[in-house]
Amino acid sequence: MWAQRTVGTKVFFQKGQSHFKDKLEISTLLSTASPLCPTVPPPRMRTSRETPSSSTLFRGEARIQLPVRLTMALSVETESHIYRTLRTASGAAAHLVALGFTVFVAVLARPGSSLFSWHPVLMSLAFSFLMTEALLVFSPESSLLRSLSRKGRACCHWVLQLLALLSALLGLVLVILHKEQLGKAHLATRHGQAGLLAVLWAGLQCAGGVGLLYPKLLPRWPLAKLKLYHATSGLVGYLLGSASLLLGMCSLWFTASVTGGAWYLAVLCPVLTSLVIMNQVSNAYLYRKRIQP
Repeated sequence: MWAQRTVGTKVFFQKGQSHFKDKLEISTLLSTASPLCPTVPPPRMRTSRETPSSSTLFRGEARIQLPVRLTMALSVETESHIYRTLRTASGAAAHLVALGFTVFVAVLARPGSSLFSWHPVLMSLAFSFLMTEALLVFSPESSLLRSLSRKGRACCHWVLQLLALLSALLGLVLVILHKEQLGKAHLATRHGQAGLLAVLWAGLQCAGGVGLLYPKLLPRWPLAKLKLYHATSGLVGYLLGSASLLLGMCSLWFTASVTGGAWYLAVLCPVLTSLVIMNQVSNAYLYRKRIQP
């Protein structure tokens, strides 16, 4: 049937429009090329009046059109693969940067040389390494504990957050004792104020996490909303900790030891980890909750 229809079309166009002769002959050959599939229609030819509503593949002079939805699906799949690759690479970089920055501060401070030397080490350990790892536990691309169940990763998150809080509290107590020895005023700088606020926020965040571990304690609150509030509050607390680290790198102690390009590289460390954590939390909770009806 299709072969007869194509031949009839060919004769019609040969009489009326001879410049379509070669294209229609190719169309006839393509439609009758497979004797096992005689019912396959010939590829649709797009005339000059038609608008390009779909992608086109060329086979010689014949044009074979692909559906628009298929083209869009392929494009979205490619972009999604690239996006996942970038998130995996940025997550791996966050692991290395968090550890490297903590080691760098420890080497610079030489813990044990003085009472104050423990303060930068403990604070960088809390807000740069432990808290970053506690949040990256839930990353679907860069978590080091992807083999564990959701409950197992939540337990590791709780332990790391508790260790980060204890480290930050110890660092805060030691710097208070150091200032008492020197007779200096407390909370006299932006760094000290931001550090105190970050430690207090971390304590409240850990207390709020108890409601997620034992949701029966808050029966009137839906578990989904508790997770959303906890994730949002945790992101704010992490940014406060990163701000405290940035302000600490502007202190006289740090600028006297680190200068030039090394200082700028050190500043980029908490900035990079903050961007990775912000992207992870916003994609996992904030953006998903916003688009839900």
